[in-house]
Amino acid sequence: MRQLLLPLFVVCALGASALTAADAFTSAPPSVFPLLDRNTRLDMVDYFSGGLSTPSANLLQGKSAITSIEPSSLKVRMTDSSTAQVIVLAAGSDTVIGLISTVATPGLDSSVSFYDKSWKPLPADRYFAKPGWKDWVTQGAKVEDVTMHTPFMLASYEYDPATSVLTVTNNLSKFLDPDIYEIIATSLRPSLVYRWTGKKFSEQ
Repeated sequence: MRQLLLPLFVVCALGASALTAADAFTSAPPSVFPLLDRNTRLDMVDYFSGGLSTPSANLLQGKSAITSIEPSSLKVRMTDSSTAQVIVLAAGSDTVIGLISTVATPGLDSSVSFYDKSWKPLPADRYFAKPGWKDWVTQGAKVEDVTMHTPFMLASYEYDPATSVLTVTNNLSKFLDPDIYEIIATSLRPSLVYRWTGKKFSEQ
């Protein structure tokens, strides 16, 4: 009986120690979420888990609210013009936390940073290579024909934990004058897709 109980205890202990996105959100240091203190973040998780849509006051005197929670993903509306997604990624026997921050410019524009389980920053390029113009232009198009009309790219990121896919969406149409965007639209891909391999996000 004792021999049977030991493996069961190990499995339960491993399951109990698995980091969730909600755990990561509430344990983050103030430097990661400067608008939300830890007690506020704990309240936000409790509200959402209890089926309440109650927003919480942030340090800018605005309102913040969690919009979705899954074991490895948590989305939060930080302000009226910014959101964040906390993602938990299995990396072999280790765990990597990803933080996707998105702002409206007015076209949505995202950045992603990575941390270990203790929220110690990790090199972003180890896990994700931010797409450049060569990644965005369609086959046969020229980068210079696009950049002569716009000096930068606007793209939003969203991770789907069900498929381990990170979708990067082209949002230039929300920023550029419609006539200008029409000139370059056929030269740009509407989105890019990356899948988590257990080591990094690899383009599909």
